[in-house]
Amino acid sequence: MVEKDVCNSCLTAVRALRVTLVDELEGQIDSLLDVLVTREVFTRDDREDAACQPGPRARVRKVLDILECKGEEAAGIFLSVRSLQRQHPKEGNTDQLQSKEYYKVKQKHKDVLRRRSESMLFYNTRHGEKILFSEYYVNLQLVDGHQGLEIKRHEVLTFGQKRLRLQQKSAAHRKIPPAELFSSANGIRPIKKVLVTGVAGIGKTILVQKMLFDFGGNEDHLAFDFIIHMTFRDLNLIDKPTNFRELVLRKNRHLAKEVDNILANDNKLLIILDGFDEFRNYASCDVDVFVTEPDEDGEVEEVFGSLMLGELLPNASVMLTSRPAAVNHIPVGCIDRYVLIAGFSFDEVQDFFARYFQDDTLADRMFKVASANDLMLTLCYIPAFCYIVCCILKESKDLGGESPKTMTDIYVQYLVALLRSHAQARAEACLQGQTAGAAQQLSDTVLKLGRLAFQKLMEHQTLFYSTDRDVAALDGCSFVSTFLDKTVTQEPGCTEEVFSFPHLTVQEFFAALYCAVTDQPLPDALQGTASPSEATDNGHLDLFYRFLSGILSKRNAHFLSRQLGLRCHEEKVESYRRKIIRELTMCCESGAHILNYLHCLFEQQDPSLALAAQPQTLRVNVSDATLSQMDYNATKYFLNLTKGKIEELDLTGTGVSCSALRDIQPLLLRCESLWLGENNLDMDTVQVIADVLQVSESITYLGLGWSNIGDEELLALCRAIRVKKKLKELWMEGNRVSSRGLLSLSDLTPDPLKKVVAIWNNSTDGEPESLCNQESINVNFTDDSTWEGWGQWVFKRCEVSSNDKLVMVLHKVCNISVHCLEAQWAKTFYSQLSQLIKDRIECCTEDDMCKKLKKFDRILDL
Repeated sequence: MVEKDVCNSCLTAVRALRVTLVDELEGQIDSLLDVLVTREVFTRDDREDAACQPGPRARVRKVLDILECKGEEAAGIFLSVRSLQRQHPKEGNTDQLQSKEYYKVKQKHKDVLRRRSESMLFYNTRHGEKILFSEYYVNLQLVDGHQGLEIKRHEVLTFGQKRLRLQQKSAAHRKIPPAELFSSANGIRPIKKVLVTGVAGIGKTILVQKMLFDFGGNEDHLAFDFIIHMTFRDLNLIDKPTNFRELVLRKNRHLAKEVDNILANDNKLLIILDGFDEFRNYASCDVDVFVTEPDEDGEVEEVFGSLMLGELLPNASVMLTSRPAAVNHIPVGCIDRYVLIAGFSFDEVQDFFARYFQDDTLADRMFKVASANDLMLTLCYIPAFCYIVCCILKESKDLGGESPKTMTDIYVQYLVALLRSHAQARAEACLQGQTAGAAQQLSDTVLKLGRLAFQKLMEHQTLFYSTDRDVAALDGCSFVSTFLDKTVTQEPGCTEEVFSFPHLTVQEFFAALYCAVTDQPLPDALQGTASPSEATDNGHLDLFYRFLSGILSKRNAHFLSRQLGLRCHEEKVESYRRKIIRELTMCCESGAHILNYLHCLFEQQDPSLALAAQPQTLRVNVSDATLSQMDYNATKYFLNLTKGKIEELDLTGTGVSCSALRDIQPLLLRCESLWLGENNLDMDTVQVIADVLQVSESITYLGLGWSNIGDEELLALCRAIRVKKKLKELWMEGNRVSSRGLLSLSDLTPDPLKKVVAIWNNSTDGEPESLCNQESINVNFTDDSTWEGWGQWVFKRCEVSSNDKLVMVLHKVCNISVHCLEAQWAKTFYSQLSQLIKDRIECCTEDDMCKKLKKFDRILDL
């Protein structure tokens, strides 16, 4: 029944129902407009006038306003059409979703995405050069899981060990084709929000380009009608409230006619957001102010947070990419699937070489060169590094240098190779010293890039804007486009340019180069003035220090001087060498964490530095960080240059494996104290330790706390201890050893084992009487003198740990009964720990971490 029956006229009915009509027709307005044009009630200009309104409700209001001008007959037809749509709502929706215009725009959007993604931009692609994506794309390994949320050290440096573990568990980690990212394995829980993580240069943006390329090519495996692609670099340029509809249309004006249908049909929409770690406001996205409509304005972080939390477009699928360091700031609980890009496999590295060199014979020869160099091959598993290595190999025949041995060697040769590859006539004249003025101009350009890299690295920035003074200084400089990527974004009335180095490590290298060849003072952290709880602990500058050390080495200093005319100050070189010797000596004598200094020594490749360090005791502490092959190489390089006994080797919490221990087994034979706690030690790994115990004349102290060993593993160790009988103390707190397992130590205590620490094991219930009589075996906190040193050691580790590592340790050491706190050592230890927690809470800026620390603060509130 039409409402005009109860009103004087159709126009009067339309006016009376205005509020109801806005609510009722907002989801059908586009199909209604099509019908009104077909029935010749509206002209095409009328439809366009209504369609230009910002949002479906505004368009309904515009239609009602136009009807006022059309008269009684038009209002009557409008009410008839509305009545038919109310009687057949499903048919109306189907007409809307399957309108010809919708599918026409859908195909046009695919064509646009195909055109945008068909070319691949390598880091030194010449201006105007087109490299087809389809010819150069190499498959990436995608697996379920994500990089650990605690990035204690430089994420690129930790990647190698992560990749090895993924390869070892290949059966458990099923490779995921890009087309199946939103497919549920069990089909029970729908996957709507996917987080793709990976270190810088691993291929996150390339994966995005692959999905856009496939979708644009009408690949059926992507079951979406539309993919909307946005980058956080672009979103950074928005400094005023906006809405999601406007964000979509910023670079997709061709969607204007159907954008509201697209957003209304959000279950067929995929939104890809690339580079969350580059978002200026990434730390402010866990919002409590939401926008719920596509045309509702809000700050960019509010729109993003609402989208991720499902308050906006709840049925849409979202893929978010990020480096691991920013993952903590993604709104909690919104991710359905975590995916890690594991880089290339061995075969895919070979495939990349073949595609890069475009000549099978040459590619095979170059791959053999890279395979013979452990460092090069390790880096090649990261796609961006693989490209850098190929670039070096392509140009290396002209460099006249030896094969690279260190990270710095690779980047120094990369710098020269790129300068040779681009602007050939000008660059070669400079590099060959034919034109003094041109050589000076080249040096000036490199130094300006270095200054930009250094200043922004110290400020934790990877994106630079054209309004920045250091960026403006590069205007007109040659070679800038070789090393800086530029993104141009147009806003109404202005154009904004955003620059970045093609890879984070390239920025770190240029920063180190600038610091090495100018009077720029070293950062406070390198001078030893920063406190342990400051940024030095998170590894932000680790690779910068290593590059700096390598550039200040005599061989690279001479190479840069010869090739680029960049000269390191001789006094700075000698001063740095003295500092390395001094720091190595201090760390060895104090047992302080030494890994980064070992890498700096390795980058120097000068054995005289290690020989010049003459510590009274040789204590090597590389604990509390998962070690990569490069870490082991640096440690072996130093220890192989030293002679005699190693008083202490601390591998606590390093993720040590059986193969890694086998590799350093000759060094283990020289150790007096060996600490392997907080590693998951299986029987094979324990057998390596047993092999050392059977032949070593040195080892007297062994730490295996929280290493998941049980009775079987302890039995293997006991058999080995009986051979040489040199071990005096065995620390194995927090394991799975039972009372029966401890009995296997009976004939070894108190000689040679003076002390066995077995607290927090499975030995507290039903202890055999013979075990209770063993004074050398401690299964409870008893003797103050025994535990005082233990407490000091644990507290010292807590002081220099990041907040994430501190919480991990607190979980272990806070498992203590009240009566144990009566001992003086315990009162001192837990009081110090409580004060440390309070200090960390005061400085902590992350809400989630504050909650964890406050929990332990309450537990230890003495």
